[in-house]
Amino acid sequence: MREFDYRRADDVPGAVALLDADPDARYLGGGTNLVDLMKTGVERPARLVDVRRLPLDRIEPTGNGGLRIGATVTNSDLAAHPEVRRRYPALTEAVLAGASGQLRNMATVGGNLLQRTRCGYFADVTKPCNKRLPGSGCPAVEGEHHNHAVLGASEHCVAVHPSDMGVALTAFDAVVSYRTAHGPGELPLADFYLPVGDTPHRETALPRGALITGVTLPPVPSAVHSRYRKVRERASYAFAIGSVAAALDISNGVVREARLALGAVASRPWRAHAAERVLNGAPATADYFAAAADAELTAARPLPGNAYKVTLMRNLVVAVLSELAEEATR
Repeated sequence: MREFDYRRADDVPGAVALLDADPDARYLGGGTNLVDLMKTGVERPARLVDVRRLPLDRIEPTGNGGLRIGATVTNSDLAAHPEVRRRYPALTEAVLAGASGQLRNMATVGGNLLQRTRCGYFADVTKPCNKRLPGSGCPAVEGEHHNHAVLGASEHCVAVHPSDMGVALTAFDAVVSYRTAHGPGELPLADFYLPVGDTPHRETALPRGALITGVTLPPVPSAVHSRYRKVRERASYAFAIGSVAAALDISNGVVREARLALGAVASRPWRAHAAERVLNGAPATADYFAAAADAELTAARPLPGNAYKVTLMRNLVVAVLSELAEEATR
C-alpha cells in the first residue's frame, strides 16, 4: 500500500477544500471498498480526507413528503429506519441483501453509490483493464465474464455495478446532492452514472472533487408496495448475479403505476423504462409481466458465458411482479 496522508474533516466546506487542494486525494467514509482497493494497488491516493464525522448522518422528512438521507448514514441505520421500512420497503430489503452485518455497520450511503466494480480484471493490477488503465483493453470480453453485463455494455468494458442499494434508489427516482468548492449541486440518480461508451474509467457525472452530501427520495406512493429480490451464487455475503427492485400500484386488476430497476446487468443500476411502458395501464397478469420483461431484455447483448442472465432476469421480473400483484389482492 502506498504511504498516504490522513486528514479528518470538521465540516463540509473544510472537507471539500482539503480535496480541492490535492487532486490525488480521496474521501474516506466507511472505507469498506476504498481500503480494499488501496491494499491491492488499484487505488493509490496520496491523501485520505475522513468525512465520517461530518453532520450528514440523519434521515429526515422533506417538505413534499419524501425523505432526505445524509451521505454518512450507515447502511445498517438506513435499513432500520422506520420510515424507510414503511414507505420504501424495497430499499430496506436491498440494503439488507448487501454484504454482512459488520460491513453494513461501517458502509455509508455516499460510499455505496461510489463503490467500484468487483470485476476480477479490474481488481488485479497485473491485468489490463480499461476502467483502471484507459486504452489497455478489456480481457473480460474474451475471458471470465459469467457475471458481467448484458445491457448497456461496450467493447471497452462489460463490468457491472455491484450496488444493491443503488438499484432500489434508481427505481424511486432518487436525487444525489453534492458540494464542490463552487457550491452545492444535484444530480438525479438517472444521470449520476455515465454510460460506458469508450470511457469506462469515467463512472459518474460528479464534478471533480465533489463530496456527496445526501440522497433525496421523492414521495412515491407506489413504493409502499415494493420489493427487492436478489439472486446470488451463495446464500449470503455475495454480490448479485441478477436483482430486481419493483413497485406496483394496482387498482381493479390494472397497473396504475409500475417502477422497475435491474441490478447486476449493466455498468450502472438499470431503470427498466421499456418494461414500465408495457406495464402501465395493463392488466396485472403474468402474461403482461412476461411481455414487460421481454420488452426490456430485447436490448440484451450477452456474451457466451453470461447468456443465462437473460433468462434469469426474465424469470426474476415475472416472479417479483407476480408476488406484488398477489399481495395487492389480499
